[in-house]
Order: sequence, then structure tokens, then C-alpha cells
Amino acid sequence: MKGFLNAWNKISLVQKIIIGLIIGALLGHFFPEELALISVLGNLFVGALKAVAPVLVLFLVMSAIAQHQSGKKTNMKDILILYIVGTLTASIIAVIASFIFKVSLVLPNAGEGSLAPPGDIKEVILTLLGKIVDNPVNAVLSANYIGILATAIILGFALRKSSDNTKNLISDIAEAVSQAVRWIINMAPFGVMGLVFATVRETGFAGMKNYLQIIALLVGVMFFVALVINPIIVFIKTKKNPYPLVLTCLKESGIYAFFTRSSAANIPINMRLCEKLGLDKDTYSISIPLGATINMSGAAITIAILTLAATNTLGISVDIPTAILLCVISAVSACGASGVAGGSLLLIPLACSLFGIPNAIAIQVVGVGFIVGVIQDSCETALNSSTDVLFTAAAELGKKKDKEEKEEM
Repeated sequence: MKGFLNAWNKISLVQKIIIGLIIGALLGHFFPEELALISVLGNLFVGALKAVAPVLVLFLVMSAIAQHQSGKKTNMKDILILYIVGTLTASIIAVIASFIFKVSLVLPNAGEGSLAPPGDIKEVILTLLGKIVDNPVNAVLSANYIGILATAIILGFALRKSSDNTKNLISDIAEAVSQAVRWIINMAPFGVMGLVFATVRETGFAGMKNYLQIIALLVGVMFFVALVINPIIVFIKTKKNPYPLVLTCLKESGIYAFFTRSSAANIPINMRLCEKLGLDKDTYSISIPLGATINMSGAAITIAILTLAATNTLGISVDIPTAILLCVISAVSACGASGVAGGSLLLIPLACSLFGIPNAIAIQVVGVGFIVGVIQDSCETALNSSTDVLFTAAAELGKKKDKEEKEEM
């Protein structure tokens, strides 16, 4: 046993996760009922991350702003631009791909009663504004990250003139919560094993044959954005080979996000990766939770593709101006998607309304989204979350590159 533990401790966390993935898949296939309790490990892991993430974000952002030295520049402006460009570009690629590869849907009799999609873009914006002024305690309890960010920013600025002892206390609490997160992350192999076990046991892939085309289109576009579009954006910003950074973010952030299926739950993972990459804590302690809220290129892809698949199914002709408007609506709507599993799907009726698709049918499209969600939502979250770190790092590397060029001149 001692030898096994020593060997286990010597391998990397990613390798441990792969081992947990394989074991979970095998057990889920061969012993789905006998070992059903294994799925509890996945629920506990994701639940622990979701529980600690709001508190972590609150204290990290508050501490970073309170201790920020006047005159020290951050890269938030560049990061915000990258977030907007990345999400809008992803929606454009999704629309183009949908015109090239036309797919239709098998619309099930999805229930309408339990779903409450937004009525129009104004409702999405008003909801976002409402989240900003949410009660701080309720924001933490409900994992409302926009409200948490607003509270942390206000308190951070208010604490700038406080004593050093107060600032150190906030910093110590942030570090303590970060340590708790590290302990939880070390349990990731067992959590992933439980998540994969539950997926294989409950869903499988046999019943998804009718949806292979839409899955292939969704996943194909997400891979294209992750491996072609995002590297181009990073190259333009950094003037360096983007792939080492892109692959690092996909491996060390995307893999975790793929299994947790929650950008919010992946915030601690991304914080840890930013620290490992040596990025500025003043910047990433704000940009990462902000990205989990508004940087949703995967969600924009999902909204655009499923909406155009619905138009193909119904025989609705889509002209170029309307397609361009759909790109914008998909990108803006994606920013309103919650950082939880399936958060983008309830915004599909909003995009469908652009083409006059009845809400009853749009809800059925949402139902298709949940059917293919076992793959689509995992890939979407992996793209969303890994891009948060990618663009944060790209903005910092870009600033360093600009500084070096100025010094050479």
C-alpha cells in the first residue's frame, strides 16, 4: 500500500484524472447498479467546488483591489476586448458553419412548464443589471457572480484607505480559502471518476444516434474555435507562437471544465493555473471570475447553431442581414448565460424569436439541447473556461511584448 501511495503521489494531477476517467467509465459500463454509490463522489466534488468558489471570488477580488498600488497598471481593458472579440468571432464562425453544414433536428415533446426562458434581449440586460445590485449575502448563497463581483469591487475600493492590518486580514482570509480550494482540487481524480461513472451509467451514447449530426457540428465548431480562431487572436495580441499556451490552457483548465460542466465551478482551477503561469494576481483575480460570467464563446456557438438548426427544420429562409443580427444576439445572449451546466440553453428561445419561431417549438429545441448536452455542454464549458485563462495570459504577454518593442526603439 505504501508503494502504491508513493507511486500515486509521483504522477501529475492530469494523469491521475485520466486514470480516474478510465476507471469510472469501465465501472459505469460493467457495474452500473452494483457500484451506483460511486456517482456520489462526482456530486461531492462539484458541490465542494461550487460551495467554495463564490467565497474565493469575493475575497480574492476584494483583496486584490484593496491592496492595489496606485499607478500600477493592470490589463483589464485588453482582456475585456479579447473577451468580446472572442465571443463575437465564435458566434460568426458558428453561423457560417451552419450555412455550410445544414442540419435539422428531431424535435421531442419537451415539456414547457418548468422552463422560463427570457422574452427578449431587453429582459436579458435587465436581469444582468438586477444581478449587479443583488443582496451581497444572497449573491454568495446563490452563486450570483455578477453580484459577487460588484460587491467585491465596491468593498475593495472602500478598503483601500483602511489600515494595513485590515488589508492583511482580508488577504489572509483569501489565502485560507485558496488553500481549501487546493485541497479540493487534489480530490479531482475521484470526483472525475464519479462524474464519468454517472454519465456512462445513466446516459450512455446508444440513444443519441439521431443527434450525431448536430453533436458533430457543435463539437466541430468548438474545436475549430479552440484550435484555430483563439490561437489566431492570441498570435495577433502576442506576436508569438500561441499553441504552447493554448494547449496548456486546454489541458490544465479545459479538462477539468469538461467534467464539471460549470464555468463557475472551474474558477478555482483557473486561478491556480494563472498562478502557475506567473500572471499578475491583481489582474487574474478579477478577470477569471468576470470571464466565467461574460466570456462565453461556447455558449454563443450553441445558441447560434441550435437556432439555425431549428430554422432548417421548419424550412425558414435566413438572409444575410438576419444572420449578422443573429451573430450579435448570440454573443450578447451568451454573456447572460449562467456559469452552470446547461446555462446557455434557456437563451435559445430568445434567438429563435428573431425568426418568428413559436415559443412552444423553441422549447423543444431546448429539449434537444439537454439531450445532446452530455457532450455539447462539456465541450462548451471546456472552451469557455480555458479561454478565460488564455485571454488573461495573452493580454499580459501582449503588454510585455509592446514594452520590449518600445525599449528596443
